[in-house]
Amino acid sequence: MNKRDRCWKRERMGERECEEEKTPLKPHFVLIHGISGGSWCWYKLKSMMYNSGYMVTCIDLKGAGIDPSDPNTILSFDEYNKPLLDFLSSLPNNQKVILVGHSAGGLSVTQATHKFPDKISLAVYVAATMLKNGFLTEQDVKDGVPDLSEYGDAYDLQFALGVNQPPTSATVKKELQRKVIYPMAPPEDYILASMLLRPGPINALQSARFPEGNECIEKVPRVYIKTMYDKVVKPEQQDNMIAKWPPSHVYVLETDHSPNFSSPFALFGIFVKVATSIGCI
Repeated sequence: MNKRDRCWKRERMGERECEEEKTPLKPHFVLIHGISGGSWCWYKLKSMMYNSGYMVTCIDLKGAGIDPSDPNTILSFDEYNKPLLDFLSSLPNNQKVILVGHSAGGLSVTQATHKFPDKISLAVYVAATMLKNGFLTEQDVKDGVPDLSEYGDAYDLQFALGVNQPPTSATVKKELQRKVIYPMAPPEDYILASMLLRPGPINALQSARFPEGNECIEKVPRVYIKTMYDKVVKPEQQDNMIAKWPPSHVYVLETDHSPNFSSPFALFGIFVKVATSIGCI
């Protein structure tokens, strides 16, 4: 029985008038963590969004979160970002997502927009590396790579390819994590992070380069969420990336590098606002 016949039958039975389905589906958010993190980084946002009826997928990139891969064996960005690319590839052609990247997760978002522009309705960068072609130039590296030199020897590095080769993984030293990454986070979130952070495949991330001249990427609208008290991707670095590849809108949060912990309600509010701006509720 088609919709018209069902409506006629209901009217004959004295039921209220049959209406077209007017309530659109809530948008599907896909949240991508930064280096050393995992899908667990989004537990507060996912809870809020889920309780508000949004569909939310949080992905562990390779060697991150509960993915069992050894980050020291991940030597290319394609391999590191494969879980996200596989997920987008599996989506039906008529489905689109709002793709959110935090910190180095911005590189994952950018590669995804190069490869799957028709499956992404909006790209959202949260205190993130936003470089159209990845690390092509020295200025790209200066703008997009955290500079923690003011803290001295800030990283624990591993050299799986040998001590004379570039490091294969890196983690901010435990004694600096609170001061640098989570200075405004509640104690329980900082403690959780200190227990769950893993070495990140820095060799793979530094190889992130995307094709020039691919204008399909411009089909995907972008917004940037700037973090004013960020000690990882500093505000001036964020400003440089915004000026070089301007998004459609810039939002500002008075937070540290991790608003997913330090200001989740404000971050959630921006997510709802950007979804509404592209016609999603």
